[in-house]
Amino acid sequence: MKRRTVYFVSEQTGVTAETVGHSVLAQFAGLEIREVTLPFISSADKAEEAVRRINRTAAEEGVRPIVFSTLVEDEFRGIVMKCDGLFLDCFAGLVGPLEVELERRSAHRTGPSHPVADAAYTLRIDAINFALANDDGGGGDYAGADVVLVGVSRSGKTPTCLYMALQYGVFASNYPLTEEELEAGTLPPRLEPHRKKLYGLTIAPERLRQIREERRPQSRYASLQQVQYEVRSAEAIFARYGIAALDTTERSIEEIASRILNEAGVERRLRL
Repeated sequence: MKRRTVYFVSEQTGVTAETVGHSVLAQFAGLEIREVTLPFISSADKAEEAVRRINRTAAEEGVRPIVFSTLVEDEFRGIVMKCDGLFLDCFAGLVGPLEVELERRSAHRTGPSHPVADAAYTLRIDAINFALANDDGGGGDYAGADVVLVGVSRSGKTPTCLYMALQYGVFASNYPLTEEELEAGTLPPRLEPHRKKLYGLTIAPERLRQIREERRPQSRYASLQQVQYEVRSAEAIFARYGIAALDTTERSIEEIASRILNEAGVERRLRL
């Protein structure tokens, strides 16, 4: 199968088109794609330029590109849908049935981007700042956290905290279990008062070794013996204190975050 070029076309940032497109394309294993995002298509001229780019790709590659569109302005959508590509309208199958059900015509206008003064935008920034300030045991504001991720180094704590902050406005902090705590098999005193907020992350030792090897090649930190010991000791602490834990080995950040919030009962302050 030839590599296919995929265009994400939008009147705004293109994030929605990308999200929908990635979800659909994930159903086709082994598909090699080249992604091109064309955001801010806010005029007929820009829509026509997008068509020229798509058509040029079709001519050069000898196969039509796949186009995921979230264009809602009828004029712009009408221009782009005439391109030499497979035009997939992400909204068409939803808006029509809703108009019938709600007995009213949709506004056919693009959704607003987040203004700086928007409360949701401010909450998102506050949550991100909180995650950064309380990363890897720094800051230590566990009282203000919605959830505290616990685990060995490089098990996915930091990116998960940042994703939860960015996407859901969740105040997340994390704590890396030290070698002393792993040897003693105990939680640090600073985490004891917040045990109900704790959620453990674990990972397959071989995968952890690969991750650490990229960071510190040929070190004790990255040795298989060391990572096996740390993972085993961390899991023993989780079991001893009744801390729910999730294996991150073959899970995406999106799935890890969603599972934690669901299983820990943490409220999403923002929605995707």
